[in-house]
Amino acid sequence: MFQVWRPSSNPHSGNEKFDIFTVTKKWISAKEHLLVVDPDPTIQILSLPIRITDGPTVRMSQQNSTKWTAEVISIGDEMTSGARLDTNAQWLSQRLAELGIEVLFHTTVCDTLAHNVNVFQTAARRVDFVVCTGGLGPTRDDLTREALSEVASDPLELRKQALDHIETLFSSRGRPMSERNRLQAMFPSTSTIIPNPLGTAPGIDLRLREDASDHVCRVFALPGVPAEMMPMFDQYVAPSLVSNNGDQHVIRSLVMKFFGTGESAMEERLGDTIARDRQPRVGITVSAATISLRITAHAETAQECEAMIADTKTEILGRVPEYYFGDGENYEQYHAIDSSLRSRGESLMVVELGYAAPLNDWFASLGDTPSYRGGLSLANERELRRHTSASALAEAITQLKSQFDVDWLLLVDGYPSLNSPLVREPSETMPNASVKMLVSSPDGVLHERKSTIAGHPDILQPRIGKTAMEHLRAVMAATDLA
Repeated sequence: MFQVWRPSSNPHSGNEKFDIFTVTKKWISAKEHLLVVDPDPTIQILSLPIRITDGPTVRMSQQNSTKWTAEVISIGDEMTSGARLDTNAQWLSQRLAELGIEVLFHTTVCDTLAHNVNVFQTAARRVDFVVCTGGLGPTRDDLTREALSEVASDPLELRKQALDHIETLFSSRGRPMSERNRLQAMFPSTSTIIPNPLGTAPGIDLRLREDASDHVCRVFALPGVPAEMMPMFDQYVAPSLVSNNGDQHVIRSLVMKFFGTGESAMEERLGDTIARDRQPRVGITVSAATISLRITAHAETAQECEAMIADTKTEILGRVPEYYFGDGENYEQYHAIDSSLRSRGESLMVVELGYAAPLNDWFASLGDTPSYRGGLSLANERELRRHTSASALAEAITQLKSQFDVDWLLLVDGYPSLNSPLVREPSETMPNASVKMLVSSPDGVLHERKSTIAGHPDILQPRIGKTAMEHLRAVMAATDLA
């Protein structure tokens, strides 16, 4: 139980205190703060803003005076054995942080009922929210629903809504449903179904109450398949977490994509834009040298959220315009290049030399598009000249553009072998490769860029490909200005 004091009072000096949890309105002005002190002297003093209401008193709760906390639990023998990398926990932690929720613990547990029960009991005592993944399938080692039922002392019951959804999915796929799949429609009786439109494993939303302290922990159990888990979190869990704040009911987010600078340099340019207490919040993540900035806004209406996001996007582009290439969780540079080529009515082919061909894979993944005519992957420049019967590289490029009837050609020379000593042997410096990138524009001019590109072996080749796309985008932008 808390005690409440005026700002000018010293709670340890014996000065007058107000009623516990209740402060008469006449003592409070709109600009004042109160100090909240637990009777335990080891508890830190908190300064809280007070909202003036029309009623005679202002009431405060212990829960609203602290930051929400969470634990992420990953379930499965494949995780504890190291057979599979747990990327779900990383993604969930980033998303929770963007919502202003502090993740205090990551827990990984095997497919054993007793251990699952122990993990949930421990988590429920120490955090406000638990988000777990895995263990919602139909097999005997999928034990999440049984563990939650035991921890909550809440029997499982069949939910017809969930069963109908599972049966419909099997029917639409032309497959018979196993009897064991009925288990996926079993839920603790006091829980809520989290819809899973993409799979047969609905999620579980359950509150666990600890009788001794009256503490309530809300558990969100999601499937382990990332393609199912992520939209379920964004569409159901995130709005549910925001609604716990009482005043804010809508959440919207936008992911901006950047390439061409490092994370530290990006943070320095962004300044207080990525401050943790900023609203809307801006989170920064890096994947294979591509930087994502997720703007997350909370407000009472979607329109307010969108306005806040638009203002923040404008501010970010004012600070780092040159590295930006588009918006979207899965948006990459090849999408931006495809869009630009389509708007111009132009086309591209790609030539990659060396021991990899990520660009051709990426552009082929676009599907049926008039902008990408295809590409070549060859060992080296000598092989390229041999296949085109050209005496020089420039002549080979001219022949290929004519043969493929394209406006643009992007050439990378070349990708290093990941098994070479330069890349794999330990050294004091990051593995690197000297790479030449050539862009042939519609007027036949060759735009050359030579770079020494460094990176961990796992991302070195993708980084080379992304740097080549950055060079192509820069040349295309320059032709727009010409």
